[in-house]
Amino acid sequence: MSKDVNILIVDDQVGMLETITDILQDKGYNAETAEDGYTAIDKVKRQPFDVIFMDIKMPGINGVQTFREIKKINPKTAVIMMTAYSVENLVKEAIEEGAYAVIYKPFEIERVVETIERVLKTILVLIVDDRYEDRENLKDILEDKGYKVIEADSGYKAIELVKKGRYNIILLDIKMPDIDGVKTFEEIHRINPNIPVIMVTGYSAEELVQEALNKGAYACITKPFDVEKILGAVEDAIKNKA
Repeated sequence: MSKDVNILIVDDQVGMLETITDILQDKGYNAETAEDGYTAIDKVKRQPFDVIFMDIKMPGINGVQTFREIKKINPKTAVIMMTAYSVENLVKEAIEEGAYAVIYKPFEIERVVETIERVLKTILVLIVDDRYEDRENLKDILEDKGYKVIEADSGYKAIELVKKGRYNIILLDIKMPDIDGVKTFEEIHRINPNIPVIMVTGYSAEELVQEALNKGAYACITKPFDVEKILGAVEDAIKNKA
């Protein structure tokens, strides 16, 4: 599997770039480098990366600022921050922004490899709902179980996210103001027919529910949320896809 994994290492220290790149390539990963944040952003625009190792303290644009820009381009990329300095304010900021982890230099390469493997095993869930409270409710439930969650507040945003990244499961609200869940599902299904999509509804929308299920939606859950039913539907979808 490692030969299909693309990793970007971002660090202004050339020696550090060469060391990490050589080790990761020896492990079978595809590794590319960038000596500053601007170069990293340009590379992410050109191709998707599964994992990015990002030095926090760099001249020009620091690692947290670079991470913010990368997140706009591809929010599914797992970014692991690296630091050799006492920059707790930047570390805290990176974690709050959604960085996957922080590792401290000098680091053991086995720990780096373990972190990569942990990232690759993470289940990535996309929650699509125009109601902030419902998105946060679902996010809390799923993150408590160790799932990585990305949010979209509209069908159009969800479609753009699916074009950029590979999601394991999508929870999709049926009734949304701009483009409803069924039409959103159809577009997602065209882009990637293999993603299990679980429809979510808080309304009496039997026709839309049935239409979505007929078109290939995996299941439907109703609001207010039942934690066990949500987790059961997600776990079933993972098992059946495996």
